[in-house]
Amino acid sequence: MTQVDVLIIGAGAAGLFCAGVAAQQGLHVLLLDHSPKLAEKIRISGGGRSNFTNTDIDPRSPHKHFLGENPQFARSALSRYSAADFVALVQKHGIAFHEKHKGQLFCDRSAQDLIDMLLRECEAGAMGGSVTRWQPCSLLDVQFHDAAPYPYSVSTSQGQVQAKAVVVATGGLSIPKIGATDLGYRLAKQFGLKVVTPRPALVPLTFTAADWQPFATLAGLSLPVDISTGLGKQRMVFEEDLLFTHRGLSGPAVLQISSYWQAGSPIQLNLLPQTDLAMALSEAKQQSKKQVANALSHWLPSRLADAWVAQNSAWQRALPDTPDKALQQLAQALSQWSLTPAGTEGYAKAEVTAGGVDTAELSQQSMESRQPGLYFIGEVVDITGWLGGYNFQWAWASGFACAQALAQRLKPI
Repeated sequence: MTQVDVLIIGAGAAGLFCAGVAAQQGLHVLLLDHSPKLAEKIRISGGGRSNFTNTDIDPRSPHKHFLGENPQFARSALSRYSAADFVALVQKHGIAFHEKHKGQLFCDRSAQDLIDMLLRECEAGAMGGSVTRWQPCSLLDVQFHDAAPYPYSVSTSQGQVQAKAVVVATGGLSIPKIGATDLGYRLAKQFGLKVVTPRPALVPLTFTAADWQPFATLAGLSLPVDISTGLGKQRMVFEEDLLFTHRGLSGPAVLQISSYWQAGSPIQLNLLPQTDLAMALSEAKQQSKKQVANALSHWLPSRLADAWVAQNSAWQRALPDTPDKALQQLAQALSQWSLTPAGTEGYAKAEVTAGGVDTAELSQQSMESRQPGLYFIGEVVDITGWLGGYNFQWAWASGFACAQALAQRLKPI
C-alpha cells in the first residue's frame, strides 16, 4: 500500500507542473499516467517547439481569449500565475525562446527542453516534498471513504494507493493517438459533478464533397484572411492565415474560428482584407487587357484566382470585356465569401477539447470540486483558450493554484 499526500492523475502540462509546485511546498506527490510517453502533447505542440504561453493574455479579462460557460472563472488563477511568471521560470532554467507573433512564445530548440524543465521542477522538492512517477500505470478505481487522514483509496495497475487528495489532470479527448481518453469526465460524473458536453476545438473545418469540389485542388495553398462567425455581440473575427485542404479549410484562421463556430451556421471570409478589390479591378480595367483571372493573380495566389473565376462565365473574359457589375460582384464574392461547413475533422485533428468539468462545480481559487479533496486542472475543465499558447498558460495557472491550495490544506503546521 502506497500512501501519499496527493495523487495526480495525468502527467501532461498541468499535472507535471502541479506536481513540481506541490513537491516544492513539502508535499509527497504520486503522479501517474497510462501512457508510456511523458507529456506527449507538449512534445508535439508548436511544430515540436511548444508555444508555451502568450504575453497578450489579460488576466483581468479572460473572456477576451478564453471560452466556456463562464470564462471569468479563469481570472483568479491567471492573475496569480501569469505568463510573465512562467517566462521567468523558463529563463531561470536557461531555455532560449522567441516570440513568433501576437505574443506567442516558442522554445528556440525543442519542446523537450520544456519537458526536461518540468521534470527538474518535480525533482526539486523542498521541505521533504517529493514526486514519484508511475508510468505507464492505469487507473482502475477511485473510492472516497471520508476517513482521515487518507479519504481516497485508489486501485492502479501498479498497486493500491491511499491519498489525502486527488487531482485530475487528464486533459481532453483531442488527439487520441497520443493517449487522450474521457477518464477525467468519467471521474467527475462518478462523484456527481456536471460536465459541459465536450467538443473538438481549434480544429479544421470540412465541407461536403460537392460543395468543396471547386476548391479541392487548392490543397496546400495559404493566404492571410479575415474570418468571422456569429451575429451581433456573439460575432467573432480573426485576422490569421487560411490553409486550403483536400476536405476543407484549416490554418490558424480556421482553428481559431472553429472554437466559436456552431454546427449548421456559416462562416464568412474576406480573402483580401487589405485590398479594396472593387476599386483595384476598376482601375485595372482602364489600364490592362489581361484576362480577369490573370489580373486577379496580382492580389491572390494564381491557383485561387483561376479556381474562383472558373465558377462564373461572366468573369472568364478580358478585363475590358467584363461588365463593371460583374467585376463588382467578383470583388464582393471574394471579400464576403459565406460558406457553411459540414463539420470538423474531429478529435483526431483537434488541438484541444472545449467543454469539460463545469466550472460551477469548482472553486476558482483552489480548483477543488464540490467533492472534498478532489481537484480538476487544465484542459479537463470547461476553460478553452485561443490558439497561440493560451491553453498551456491555463494549464500552468490552474496547476499552480491547485498546488498552492493543496499545500495550504495538507502541509504540516
